[in-house]
Amino acid sequence: MVKMDMDTEHGAVDITNSEGKKHQLNPNDSGHQGVSGSPVVDTCAPATGAAIPQRGNSSYPTRETWARQMDFIMSCVAFAVGIGNVWRFPYLCYKNGGGVFLIPYLLIVFMGGIPIFFLEIALGQFMKAGSINVWNIVPLFKGLGYASTVIVFFCNTYYIMVLAWGFYYFIKSFSAVLPWSTCNNTWNTPSCIEFFQQADCKNGISGNSSFGNLTCEELARGRTPIIEFWENKVLDISDGLDQPGTINWEMMLCLLATWVMVYFCVWKGVRSTGKIVYFTATFPYIVLTILLVRGVTLPGASDGIGYYLKPDWKKLGEARVWIDAGTQVFFSYAIGLGALTALGSYNRFHNNCYKDAFILALVNSGTSFFAGFVVFSVLGFMASEQGVDISIVAESGPGLAFIAYPKAVSLMPVAPLWAALFFFMLLLLGLDSQFVGVEGFVTGILDVIPKKHYMGYHRELAVAFCCMLWFIIGLSMVTQGGMYVFQLFDYYSASGMTLLWQTFWECMVIAWVYGANRFMDDIARMIGYRPFSWMKWCWLVITPAISMGIFLFHLINYTPLTYNKTYVYPWWGEMIGWCMALSSMLCIPISVFCKFLHADGSIKERWENLIKPVWSAHHLEYMASKANNNLLPFPSVDEDNTVMSFEHVI
Repeated sequence: MVKMDMDTEHGAVDITNSEGKKHQLNPNDSGHQGVSGSPVVDTCAPATGAAIPQRGNSSYPTRETWARQMDFIMSCVAFAVGIGNVWRFPYLCYKNGGGVFLIPYLLIVFMGGIPIFFLEIALGQFMKAGSINVWNIVPLFKGLGYASTVIVFFCNTYYIMVLAWGFYYFIKSFSAVLPWSTCNNTWNTPSCIEFFQQADCKNGISGNSSFGNLTCEELARGRTPIIEFWENKVLDISDGLDQPGTINWEMMLCLLATWVMVYFCVWKGVRSTGKIVYFTATFPYIVLTILLVRGVTLPGASDGIGYYLKPDWKKLGEARVWIDAGTQVFFSYAIGLGALTALGSYNRFHNNCYKDAFILALVNSGTSFFAGFVVFSVLGFMASEQGVDISIVAESGPGLAFIAYPKAVSLMPVAPLWAALFFFMLLLLGLDSQFVGVEGFVTGILDVIPKKHYMGYHRELAVAFCCMLWFIIGLSMVTQGGMYVFQLFDYYSASGMTLLWQTFWECMVIAWVYGANRFMDDIARMIGYRPFSWMKWCWLVITPAISMGIFLFHLINYTPLTYNKTYVYPWWGEMIGWCMALSSMLCIPISVFCKFLHADGSIKERWENLIKPVWSAHHLEYMASKANNNLLPFPSVDEDNTVMSFEHVI
């Protein structure tokens, strides 16, 4: 074998025999070879007149790329713009000072959301690898890749339950009378009360009631049909986590159907995924627009929108408002999951990912703001119809999607039509986020499997195995105790703490270990110019400070998980939750410790060797494309598809 020293200034190439040398080629996890010796070349710097290696063997598998760049844009929109934009942002905006909430929200978008969003996409595009192998850029911290893979695994496991619930409501919408609008169903209890206006409750008596003369106290203890449909029919909920009960077969079939849809969206790779997202990512906007037009024509809509936007300047002085803004940005931008890195890895090397990041940020935040008008116009109507303050009906999360909104559409003319539209939109918003998350996980796993082990239909089989595994785990969430399991996953496995921990270390590793200036140079080689220096300073100081600050706030103000503000989880349930959270967070320190333990040399030598990047073939191909004469053969590729890589020096 040979070692190539390239003098990039003079364009000279020095080829010396390296047999018997101390620094030999060591395999990396993808089956390629990486140099563990002294740095020899800046692999990405164009060298005029230099003799640069090029690919000489076509047997090396090239990485799939997007059929067109718009496929990448739409896939990122599909993944990052999800249900949280509809059911969480409008509520937080109302809760935290209305229009004033946009001030901390936008500040954190530019100081935390966009910098991390851009970093993950650019990193994937530069390294052309999934969430694990992308950290070959700093091999010591490859645990970051394992951590993001664990997080997205958990996320794919429980997030699909929201789709299954939405699919169930969508099917039930095709009836003359919505099943959650009446109290004469088998799942209803004697406490069920269809509708009453609190304004009619005078002197302790409600005059007109189909249940007879009921006191206000009795009415207060009553339950609406939508709550009983949600808890008694959809969830069939038990009394606690320790009572799993039986499987809800209708929900199991809905879960199976959604996994089948996800599988056929992902099984052929990004070429097919990129086409599907044109529908799944754009149609929700059509539905949102239709619902907005309908919503603003309803009585009480203007009051609802007023509640949504009414500024309360005092809120800016509350720490909770800033924490909510930061948490929402990190959640809605879907950063720290590794899926954006995987999507970016299918870009062309010279794609302008800097411009893409700003376009996608604008779409994401704009969708959240737009959805608020849709939601609060309907909630204003709902509050007007019931004669209550909007604070009574304004909810976040599943409470908005499966209680407040179904109640609102049941009050509209042609209620089944609006119900079907809303839940079809909810299904599509969740579906594209889900299958892109699956794409990100599968990409990361396949990247670490040596190519020599690939077989026919290896991708289809891998996707099928993963979907089947997630479905089996998801069966625990379609039991009578399934909601308690779902909340455990949601609160701990992909919680604010795990994502903030992940993003903090991503910034620290790229900015301080690999080098912020160095990464800016790499980006400049891809897009043709250096991004605004604001990005560098965000990676160095601002974004890690925001991430760690919010992380510590969550940790200090930790409260035990409860369901419906009444059921307190047992201690062993919390232990399971913390195990899920730590399973990703501990990947980083454990991986660093293990790599140091198995490395040779002094601590300084181990550090220097373990932070040297391991490059792949596409970096050499990029070099070859810059040269115009005297090209040397590309390093040979053996039957294991292993190639020699070169190390980057500043």
